[in-house]
Amino acid sequence: VQLQASGGGLVQAGGSLRLSCTASARSFSSYAVGWFRQAPGAEREFVAVISSSGLVRNYANSVKDRFTISRDNATNTRYLQMDTLNPEDTAAYYCAADRMDAGFYTKYANPMMYSYWGQGTLVTVSS
Repeated sequence: VQLQASGGGLVQAGGSLRLSCTASARSFSSYAVGWFRQAPGAEREFVAVISSSGLVRNYANSVKDRFTISRDNATNTRYLQMDTLNPEDTAAYYCAADRMDAGFYTKYANPMMYSYWGQGTLVTVSS
C-alpha cells in the first residue's frame, strides 16, 4: 500500500486546511487510517483515526471539535479537515494505514501499530 499525503501549507491562526491521503491499494476500504503529526524536536503524536468501516472516528483531545476525519472510498482518499488552527498545530502531518483486524481500540493511537505510512505534509500556522 502506498500512501500519498497532501494539502499542507501556511495558514494564519484561525484558518483552515484540508489534508488528503490517497492510497494505491484497491482494498483500501479494509484499512483503518490514522493521522499523526510531529513538530520539530517532538515525538510523533496521534491526531485522528477512522476505522475500516468508517463507523468509528476518534480524535486527540487537543484537536477534538476542530478537526474532522472523513473518507471517500470511491477515490481511495481519507481527509483531515482542520479548522480553527492555532500555532500549536504546526507540524509535519502523516497519514498511516493498517488493517487492524483485531484490537483496534488498543492500537489506533500507537504509531507503531501502522504498517504503511505516507510522506509528511507540512502545516505551518502563523500567529
